[in-house]
Amino acid sequence: MELPLEAVPNFSEGRDTRTIDAIAEAAAARARVLDVHADPDHNRSVLTLVASDDALVDALVAVVARARERIDLRRHEGAHPRIGAADVVPLVPLRPEDMGRARAAALRVAERVAQELHLPVFLYGELGGGRGPAFFRRGGPEELQSRIDARELRPEFGPQRLDPRAGGVLVGARRPLIAFNVNLRGSLDAARDVAAVVRETGGGFTGVRALGLDLPRAGLVQVSMNVEDYEAAALHEIVARVEREAGARNAEVVAAELVGLMPAGAAVAAAGALLRIDGFDPSHVLELRLLER
Repeated sequence: MELPLEAVPNFSEGRDTRTIDAIAEAAAARARVLDVHADPDHNRSVLTLVASDDALVDALVAVVARARERIDLRRHEGAHPRIGAADVVPLVPLRPEDMGRARAAALRVAERVAQELHLPVFLYGELGGGRGPAFFRRGGPEELQSRIDARELRPEFGPQRLDPRAGGVLVGARRPLIAFNVNLRGSLDAARDVAAVVRETGGGFTGVRALGLDLPRAGLVQVSMNVEDYEAAALHEIVARVEREAGARNAEVVAAELVGLMPAGAAVAAAGALLRIDGFDPSHVLELRLLER
C-alpha cells in the first residue's frame, strides 16, 4: 500500500491568527492538516500536512501563494532566522524507500512556485547537495540578495531577485526530524553557550542543530533544536545534557516544547530509557503493532 507523503512548511508569521488560519485553510482544502504550531516570539508557524503526491504538491503551492499574499517581510520581526514569507517547505517520506517520491514532488513544488508565483526558489537537503536552511538564512534576506548579486549562489528556479514582500522559498526533501525546544530561565548568553555545546558542529550530539534564542514575550530564553537523527541522539539524553549545561551557567530548564509532530520511535526510545525497560522498542507498543497489519 502506498503511504501519503508528509510536508512541514514553515511560515514567517506566528502572531496574526487570521493569517495563520488562512494559510491552514488553504492547506486543508487539498491535504489533511495534522498540526498547526504557532510561536509569537519566533513569529513563525509550522504546519504538518499529509496527502497523496499530487494533492500535496497542490496544497503546498496554495499555502505558499496564501503566505505571499498575507505576509510582508519588511514589517516582520521575530527570533527565528528566515528568508521568506513561506520560509522553508520540506517534503518528508514516511518510509525511507519513498525518498524518491519526496524528491520528485519537491521538484514539482519548486517549479510551480517559481512559474506560478514568480518567487525565487532555492533547493536544500536531499536536493541541494546537503546544504541546510542555515546556509541560506545567514544574514537574512538582505545578505542572501547580496550573495546572489555577487554570484556566490543563485536560485535553482525563478527570478534572481528576492520578492520585496515575500522574499524567497527554500524547498527540499529530507528524512523525518524532530523540532524540539528547551526553554530556560537565564541569560541569552547561557542559552547560546548551551546550544553551542549540544549541537553536532560543537562536538555535541550527532545530527543536532541548535540555536540560542531570546523569548521576550515569555520572559525566557530557548535552546531551539532540530534533531535530524533521533536514533543517534535520543531526546531524553539531549534534555539531560541541556539541563546539566544550563545549571553550570546559572540557568534552569523550565519546559520543553515539541514543534509539530515526531516519529513514534523517538517517544518509545525515551519512554523505555526513563522506565528502565531493557530492549523497549516500537514492537512493544500495541497500537504500532496493529498499524503494521
